[in-house]
Amino acid sequence: MGFTLSYLGLFVLIPLACLLLRSAAVPWDRFVATVVDPRVLASYRLSFGASLAGASINAMFGLVVAWVLVRYTFPGKKIVDAMVDLPFALPTAVSGIALTSIYAPNGWIGRWLDPAGVQVAYTRLGVVVALTFIGLPFVVRTLQPALEDLEPELEEAAVSLGATRWQTFGRVILPSIFPALLTGFAMALARGLGEYGSVVFISGNMPMKTEIAPLMIVTKLEQYDYAEATAIAVVMLVASFVLLLAINVLQWRSRRYS
Repeated sequence: MGFTLSYLGLFVLIPLACLLLRSAAVPWDRFVATVVDPRVLASYRLSFGASLAGASINAMFGLVVAWVLVRYTFPGKKIVDAMVDLPFALPTAVSGIALTSIYAPNGWIGRWLDPAGVQVAYTRLGVVVALTFIGLPFVVRTLQPALEDLEPELEEAAVSLGATRWQTFGRVILPSIFPALLTGFAMALARGLGEYGSVVFISGNMPMKTEIAPLMIVTKLEQYDYAEATAIAVVMLVASFVLLLAINVLQWRSRRYS
């Protein structure tokens, strides 16, 4: 317990406490003026909106990927399983450059989307794509152990009692893996909120359109405006804490129900 508390205090609590103390030294009128600036508010909306969208997409398709990897055997399965961890291994800047080169108007995929009027690179859609890419492993790796522990006999019993496939999924499978699914969703969401490297390349960083909140913090730091950078960071910290707290409460309720 002493080692755990010391570790958490040194690497988590003390830095966060310093951030809050530094923000307390900022005059209130300047703090409010910073966090309600239209450009900053636009970055908040993009960061939280894109993170929620990316985590939701990963919750849906990550479940499919985890299900296939656990329940099916096919040629190249180990290669596919290893590719899931690719966003973990790649530096975020490399991920951003790769996604930009693929989805740019002259890229491999972008050249087919551009004639149809769909532009990914340098738009908000590109931000969602980047956050989906880096968040997928969190959902898949969290769901795999839960699906492996799920006994197939439960599904067979449901089918033998007359349940359809959707009834079996909704009443037998989903309640059992829902806590793990929420955990993966929360981890993907948290990663998306703090992601910087892979987004700044594909977003284009256009003010009021494709600027994310972490970019605004870095911009303020480059201008040596530590007070405004701290103010933006505190709002991100509080909003992220409230959002993750709500997800944890939902996890607790789902575990209790299960």
